[in-house]
Amino acid sequence: MDFTAHGFLTVWCLLMNKNYAQIERQELCDLFESVGPDHPTLCEGWSAADLAAHLVLRENSLKAIGLVAPGYLAKKLAKATKKLAQKKSFEELVEKVRSGPPFYLKRFDEAMNLFEFFVHHEDVRRGASGFISRTDIDDLENVLWAKQERFSKLLVRGLKGVDLTISNTAGETIYLGGGGKPVVLKGAPGEIALFLFGRRDHSEVELSGDPEAINEMKTGKLGG
Repeated sequence: MDFTAHGFLTVWCLLMNKNYAQIERQELCDLFESVGPDHPTLCEGWSAADLAAHLVLRENSLKAIGLVAPGYLAKKLAKATKKLAQKKSFEELVEKVRSGPPFYLKRFDEAMNLFEFFVHHEDVRRGASGFISRTDIDDLENVLWAKQERFSKLLVRGLKGVDLTISNTAGETIYLGGGGKPVVLKGAPGEIALFLFGRRDHSEVELSGDPEAINEMKTGKLGG
């Protein structure tokens, strides 16, 4: 068992607060410190330092509006991310991420950050070859599944001609609809989340149904 201060905080959060966003945040920061600033991630063109800078901006800068605004604002955010990664030391960035959201966002931490930090944790874990899938996250998978419908509907709104159902490995299903041709996306809740957040080539899922709908799932627009 990990008896470091950070490890204790993770265990304490799990047992007392059940704030899985905070657990993923702390474990991601532990991983940042382990792999260093130059470690590759699944975010195209971003190192671990760039990803840490992104997370700092997301919670602490109005420029983060670019996260939900395409085009010019998103480009400005990308430039700001690179600039911050160059300006601040990796250690400063990681500590800022570890400290959590500003006080006025803390009450929304789980709602805002559960999927964000789960996905970015996996972005770092799977950024280099030879990663090993986590096998000790059943409780986290259950929480992700409980919140999956709301997030999934946001992530698939750019797909065309797809009538989508998602199914977890226990056989439970969520019908997301879409009015097109039927397709089923099956996997562990975390793997489904990774797929729908655009990490299609790095997620362990199965697609079944109409061939055109399957092709749209593989190539159509996904993500927030």
